[in-house]
Amino acid sequence: MATEGRESSAAGPEVIGRGIESGARMFREWFADLTRAANAGEGAAYVFVVGSFNEILQTFGMPVTFPEMNSLQTAIRRVSSEYLAVAEDYGYSSDVCGYVKADLALQLKGGEHPMGRVPKPSMAVLTNGCNTYIKWAEIWERLYGIPVVTIDIPGTRSPESKSQPGSEEFAFEQRYVLGQIKELIAVCERVTKKKFDIDKFREVLRHANDMSLAWQRVVELNKNRPAVYNAMTDGTVFLGVANAFRGTKEGATYFTELVEEMEYRVKHGIGILRKTENGMEPVEQQFRLALVGTPCYPIFRRFDDLFAKFGGVFVTSSYMSFGSGGTCAGYTYDLERPLESFAATQLLMSRDAMDSMFHQALVLENTAGKYGIDGVIFHPIKSCRTVSTGMADQRRFVTERLGLPTLILESDFMDPQVISEAQMKNRVDAYFEGLISRRHQSAA
Repeated sequence: MATEGRESSAAGPEVIGRGIESGARMFREWFADLTRAANAGEGAAYVFVVGSFNEILQTFGMPVTFPEMNSLQTAIRRVSSEYLAVAEDYGYSSDVCGYVKADLALQLKGGEHPMGRVPKPSMAVLTNGCNTYIKWAEIWERLYGIPVVTIDIPGTRSPESKSQPGSEEFAFEQRYVLGQIKELIAVCERVTKKKFDIDKFREVLRHANDMSLAWQRVVELNKNRPAVYNAMTDGTVFLGVANAFRGTKEGATYFTELVEEMEYRVKHGIGILRKTENGMEPVEQQFRLALVGTPCYPIFRRFDDLFAKFGGVFVTSSYMSFGSGGTCAGYTYDLERPLESFAATQLLMSRDAMDSMFHQALVLENTAGKYGIDGVIFHPIKSCRTVSTGMADQRRFVTERLGLPTLILESDFMDPQVISEAQMKNRVDAYFEGLISRRHQSAA
């Protein structure tokens, strides 16, 4: 099935696998830079994926770190239990978000991280995109006495009443966000002792525009059969680059080249690939799945294996929406009105990110057909009630309204002690038995 959009350049087979390799390399280099800053006694801006305002911070040349990504890396590298234990010994309940506890442990360990060393915060920027952000930042405020900027983004109260660009309500909300952005700039000027450079800001926004358009194109290209990337495993690498390198020339180049690779794979019928002992091998694609929620980081690859052995591949993921802060929607900035446009676009992106958590069933109603989704996997987690809110209701909507087979797997994205792989395997096996039976009945 061909996808809509422009065709690729004259790329050759050397582009295959470049996105994953380059993303991993860039991430290692990013951590190396953070380690150098930490060892030099320099601070970093602490930000979150839903509304990082990285464009402002990049304009000031501030090192930026994402505590959510630092924490998930401890789970992928199988040391999250050690970090969680440090926080719980310090007095934090087992019910507190695993990301928060891993970050607290990192602070208590002097920034020690399996990928290097994370600098202490010089300031923090957060939004109301997640209710935990506010309490999380209060920890740093108490530990270090740093300035914390909390930006209130008007959310969607209901899909029918969402303000739209061009309306008076949207203009009011845009001014509300713009006023807070100006306060953020003033804090950045105090922390860095630099004046805000509007021309540098335009340059950062230009790179961010290139990234957003390319990221949107990558998302669209997975409508192809076969799907050209795994939205959960490969998508997590793309997300890391999209957040850490947002507004940079390196980030824009990465996503431009990622589009080139994915378009080449579409053109030549090359689907999802997986690294094995024999090199990169194609993954069987029998069932196209949507993931709602986060990956299961402590068993990252084995979680995907549960589905891969039946030919199940994740074609879409809500994580690629809210984890990108809405960047993947393809919004761009008007460089003639940089601050006003930045405020409006941040409003749209953060709102989309929140909607992709709370209204994923409505998103699937619009996208399931376009991506040829055969089934939906909901993954609520103990650590994060925000992202898990309403999944049971969403599942019911998807099953009854869209007629798609669904499965709920409850676990966690940080704590391996609450993950039962045997129970997961039994439920996934039963789910695919149903999918296979359903397909046979349809063919009869």
